[in-house]
Amino acid sequence: MAAQKSAHPAPNSTRRSEKSRRAIYDAALALVAEVGYPRTTIEGIAARAGVGKQTIYRWWSSKADVLLEAFLDLSEQASRDAGPEYEFAIPDTGDLAADLKAVLRLTVDQLKDPRFEAPSRALAAEGVVNEEVGRVFMTKLLEPSLLLYVDRVRAAQVAGQVRQDVDPRIALELWVSPLAQRWLQYTGPISYAYTDTLVDYALYGIAPRAR
Repeated sequence: MAAQKSAHPAPNSTRRSEKSRRAIYDAALALVAEVGYPRTTIEGIAARAGVGKQTIYRWWSSKADVLLEAFLDLSEQASRDAGPEYEFAIPDTGDLAADLKAVLRLTVDQLKDPRFEAPSRALAAEGVVNEEVGRVFMTKLLEPSLLLYVDRVRAAQVAGQVRQDVDPRIALELWVSPLAQRWLQYTGPISYAYTDTLVDYALYGIAPRAR
């Protein structure tokens, strides 16, 4: 007698795994925003995500790994939302100031996005007092973004728009670091006007311009 086929399709393990992974990402980001990094635990993430903690340990070795991957995923979503031209590079329209202003405006939007702001602050704050977390945060999250600025400044050097003796890695700190400090320490509001001004000061200086 031939075996009868089940009326219900077999569960898709790939889809189920992706659903669990997404639930873990969301739970980790929500929890670290609510209670901070030190009080966030694998057990807490698992409970909030509705999965067993062994499911988490099967994919990640520590809460830091979970949070960093969740944050990377969130950042990638933000890049996709901004448009394909911003996913892997800063657009080069030939106008360095305009290109930097455009990407920094997207950064302002991201920093003000509640989905991004709370977990980002929690991880950044922990990175200040926890060297290991700080190094991983820098290597996996910040470094790839900073390299995009390096590439764009180098392209401007090739085009003769930036002096050849300028170190792109130092130059990018003229607009990235003030924005990060103002946002993290609440020293002032962040806005398009603010980041536009940072770019103008960085590229044109604050000394009187020759007529």
